[in-house]
Amino acid sequence: MTTKSLKFPQAFPRPKSPNGIWSWVGTVDHKRIGTMYGIVSFMWFIVGGIEALMIRAQLASAENDLIGPDAYNQLFTMHGTTMVFLVIMPLSAAFFNWLIPLQIGARDVAFPRLNALSFWVFLFGSILINFSWVTGDAPNGGWFGYAPNSGTTFNPGLGMTYWVVGLNVLGVASIAAGLNFIVTILNMRAPGMDMFKIPIFTWMTLITSVLIVLAMPVLAVAGIQLMTDRVYGTHFFNSLGGGDPVMWQHIFWLFGHPEVYILILPAMGIVSEVLPTFARKPLFGYPFVVFAGAVIGFMGWFVWSHHMFTVGLGPAANTAFSISTMLIAVPTGVKIFNWLGTLWAGNIRLNTPMLFSISFIAMFTIGGLSGVMHASPPTDAQQQDTYFIVAHFHYVLVGGALLGIFSGIYFWWPKFTGYFLNEKLGIANWALMMIGFNLQFAPMHWLGMDGMPRRIYTYADNMGWETSNLAASVGGFILALGILIFIINVFYSKMNKVMAGDDPWDGRTLEWATSSPPPVHDFDEIPQVQYRDDFWFKKHPETISEYYHDEHDQAVPSGAQLDDEVEEALPVVSGGSDDHGHGGIHLPDMSYYPFILSFGIAILGAGFITNTYVVGASVPFILWGLLGWSMEPVNDPE
Repeated sequence: MTTKSLKFPQAFPRPKSPNGIWSWVGTVDHKRIGTMYGIVSFMWFIVGGIEALMIRAQLASAENDLIGPDAYNQLFTMHGTTMVFLVIMPLSAAFFNWLIPLQIGARDVAFPRLNALSFWVFLFGSILINFSWVTGDAPNGGWFGYAPNSGTTFNPGLGMTYWVVGLNVLGVASIAAGLNFIVTILNMRAPGMDMFKIPIFTWMTLITSVLIVLAMPVLAVAGIQLMTDRVYGTHFFNSLGGGDPVMWQHIFWLFGHPEVYILILPAMGIVSEVLPTFARKPLFGYPFVVFAGAVIGFMGWFVWSHHMFTVGLGPAANTAFSISTMLIAVPTGVKIFNWLGTLWAGNIRLNTPMLFSISFIAMFTIGGLSGVMHASPPTDAQQQDTYFIVAHFHYVLVGGALLGIFSGIYFWWPKFTGYFLNEKLGIANWALMMIGFNLQFAPMHWLGMDGMPRRIYTYADNMGWETSNLAASVGGFILALGILIFIINVFYSKMNKVMAGDDPWDGRTLEWATSSPPPVHDFDEIPQVQYRDDFWFKKHPETISEYYHDEHDQAVPSGAQLDDEVEEALPVVSGGSDDHGHGGIHLPDMSYYPFILSFGIAILGAGFITNTYVVGASVPFILWGLLGWSMEPVNDPE
């Protein structure tokens, strides 16, 4: 007796073709999803950069009237929101999607359709929050959305409603991706790969994903409260109605400071892969780098109120958060000294990825040192609302996160595409970015010390700030020129392909063990792992005894010893043939339902901004997506 599984009626056939636009809409391949994350987030990077250039054009001279105060408020709000939520986070997600299965020797992520859902929700959420520009009412309350300024009393338009609803939609994408990567890393590693044999980038992805899963719901709670204040007239942050506007700051920064590490830890992971490759030696102090990342992730939850030293919380709270802020600098310093130890006595090759990584260390150190200054409440009180803070966090997020991401782009581009980016254009890209970045943000340190407030759209001509602001504006356009050189490099290199081969850098980790670009199934045979940096030691077995010894003078990794079961011959995972064209390899078929469900979520968000009829219009798409997804088999029977 046979039974038939329920089959949800399909409005159109399940996608099958590997080519064409619908193959991208229905894809569940982690590499394609990573590519889409990268392209979309880079497009928002251009938008955020244009917003920054408009801000710098307005501030280039005193008493400038190029941009009015209302438009300026919208620009700096959307610039900050775009760069944090639509650029740095999803660019990191692009690397997560592309690299994590490859680095751990897996053929896909744990939940391929959930992975696709995370991208489509991100895409629709990013469009939703930027649609406010089309309506002429963009958010204007800062990327931090402080109450009561973000409430309807002082901000009656729809701009901040777009902002809070858009962030809630984006949070769905982040949580889905974070859960997916946690499960993937913990459960899908290659045989023999224990936790202290996984690459540092994978470790930083795991820690970042845990932070995302824990931090984004905190923002969601604050966002739902603010949304109901704005849409339904509740009083969570209205002191006249019994609410507390300071509560918004507590909840937002309880999310906001782990968010800083969500932005920077992936770049730290990238740098920790690039430096050993081009220094041709293992990462110095691997266990210390791992534990430093974990300590940063843990302690990041105990420093949020250093953003609130000027609120008036009292000496006890200020002292506690001052101490915790000073302590969190320790694991960050551990990482910096381990990176320097990796470079020490290495056979260093100064190509473009290495230049970006070394620059990351220098710029991030400057940003970190200025951050430690603000662990002191008196110092912070003097600098809090000045341009010194703007300089600080740009040295961390541009000099840190963004330089790390560019290092990763140049490093893994041959793996993603099969060909190199042009080295001369790459060095020009790096040089212009470094010159422009430092010229733009270094003067902001002394502008802040001289008292220039943040978030002002103009200033008097007798303040003595014009020269520094003009230099900063020129630096911004030089930085933009460096980004333009990168875009030119992408198209030039595509037209004049210099093929890279599978392992152009003599890499250390498993992604270099497969073809460039990798096949849809990643590996023809699942790798068998014996050592940390196993791929390197398989290519250079003569170096094993140089780095790993035990009391019997046998090659055993220190801190990542041979597993007993790995010492024996491990089974080879490959295989015969099936009906899906990948040998004996099982891969899920494509699906439209993540796209449909994501579209429904976006309409639901739009309904909260506009009216309940639009909310009702989202129901068919959400039900269609959920029911179709739950009843759709992983692979359709042939």
